[in-house]
Amino acid sequence: MAPIPATPPTRPDEPGAYVGLDDREAERRARSRGWTTVRALPPGSVITLEYVEGRINFEVRDHTVVRCWVG
Repeated sequence: MAPIPATPPTRPDEPGAYVGLDDREAERRARSRGWTTVRALPPGSVITLEYVEGRINFEVRDHTVVRCWVG
């Protein structure tokens, strides 16, 4: 029988907490809270939708986070 996979670590914050932050501050905060991949994208970017554990995504306009999601 295959081993039971480990439960992914929980993050101490919600994605909505990053909206309104300066993109540099948002990245610093995300990395300090354990996010291993931080991705900043301009509005309307075409991206693939595969889920990546430990990744947080920021939609950034004029150096301000306007949307945030995980995966």
